[in-house]
Amino acid sequence: MTRFIGGFAAVLILYFIYGFYVSQQDLSVVPEKFQKDTKGGYYDYRGVLNVHTSLGRGSATPQAVINVARNANLDFLIVTDLNQFSGQDNFDGYHGPLLVMQEAEYSYLDSRVFLLTANEGGSPSNMGESSVLIADYLSQSNSKERSQFVGFLHTSNPDYGWTGTLPQGMDGLEIINSRSIAYAAWAESKISVITSLLIYPFNPLYSFLRLYREPERELALWDEVSRDRPLFGFAGAEASARAIPLANYLVKFPSYRSAFSISSNHVLLSSELTGNFKKDQSKLMSALKKGQFYFAIDLLGDPQGFFAEIRSGNKRLPLGSEVRLTKGLTIYAELATEPKYFYEIVLLKDGQRSVTSNSTSLTAEIREPGTYRLIVRVSPLLPIPDGKKWITWIFANPFFIKP
Repeated sequence: MTRFIGGFAAVLILYFIYGFYVSQQDLSVVPEKFQKDTKGGYYDYRGVLNVHTSLGRGSATPQAVINVARNANLDFLIVTDLNQFSGQDNFDGYHGPLLVMQEAEYSYLDSRVFLLTANEGGSPSNMGESSVLIADYLSQSNSKERSQFVGFLHTSNPDYGWTGTLPQGMDGLEIINSRSIAYAAWAESKISVITSLLIYPFNPLYSFLRLYREPERELALWDEVSRDRPLFGFAGAEASARAIPLANYLVKFPSYRSAFSISSNHVLLSSELTGNFKKDQSKLMSALKKGQFYFAIDLLGDPQGFFAEIRSGNKRLPLGSEVRLTKGLTIYAELATEPKYFYEIVLLKDGQRSVTSNSTSLTAEIREPGTYRLIVRVSPLLPIPDGKKWITWIFANPFFIKP
C-alpha cells in the first residue's frame, strides 16, 4: 500500500509539473491585437452562431450567454435554440456593443437546419409550420430571390445526415463544428481525447487544438456542390456548456467561453455598423446571404484584418462574388500580420490546389472559369508530445468565375 501511495503521489507531481509547462505555452500564431485592423477598406466583424441557451438544450440563460459573449469581445451573436417557435421571449437587439440575433435551429426530416430570417415573414408557431416553411425554402431553384439564409448543420454527424444531394435552396453548409471535431477525435484515438481532458484545467485552448482534425468530409461536400452553384461555408460554435452532474458540483464542459474561443465567422463590410439594430441586422443578413465572410480557428490567433477580393480594372468585388471571366481578372488576398510560424496562403480551384504564396499576400491571375476559394495554413509548434502540425487557420468563402 505504501508503494502504491508513493507511486500515485509521484504520478500526481509529474502531472502538475507537466500542467505548469502546458499552462505557459502561448499557441497564437500572431501577436495579440490591441486595435482592430481595417484592411482593404473592409470592416471585419467577428461573431458566432449555432449557440444554445436554457430555452433549448443549453445550460445557461440567454442573458448569461450574452454576458459571456460580451466578455469574449464578440461583435455579434446568433442564438439558435432547437425548435424555437413564435411566442418565446425575444432578446434581439444590442446588448452594449454586442449585436444579438435570436434565430433558430429546426429538426427537418433526419437533419438539423439553421434558419436565419431576422423575423421577416414571422416565425413558425409549431413543428408542422417549420417543416412546411423549410421545405418551401429548400425547393426554391434560386435562393437569391429571398432574404432568408438556410444552412445545413452537423454536416458529417451520422445522426443528422442528409440523404441524397443537397437541395437547390440551401444557402450554407456548416464546415466547422466543435462537437463533430470531438467525435472524430474520439473515433480516431480515445487516449488522445482523455489526454486532452487531463490538459483542459491547465490550458483549455490547447486541449481543444490538439483534438482538431481537418473537416475533410465537409470540405469535400462543399467543393463538390460549389462547382455547380453558390454555396457558402460557415463555422458553428455548437455552444451549450451542457451541465454534467458530478456529486454536488455542476461541471459545464466545455464552457461557453471556451466554445466562443474555438472558431468564429468574420463578416467583411464596406461600412461600419452604426449601433442601429435594424439597419445593422440588415447589413449582417445581407453579407451572410452573399457569402461576404470567412471563418477561422481562433485557437490559433485573431485573423482579423484578413481579406480577399476579385480585382478587374478599377472594380473590387468581395468574397462570395459571382462574375464572368474577363481578361486581367485577378484574385487578391492579404493577411493583416505575418504569422510567427511557417505558413502559406493557398488558392484552390474546384477544391484543388492552384496557387500558393509564402508571403502575407497572394495575387493570382484567373484564366479559367471555376470555383475559387482561399485558405491560410499554419504550422505552430505544439507542446510535447505533439510537436509541429499543419492546420488550416482561415477558410474564405468562394469566388464563382463563370465562362
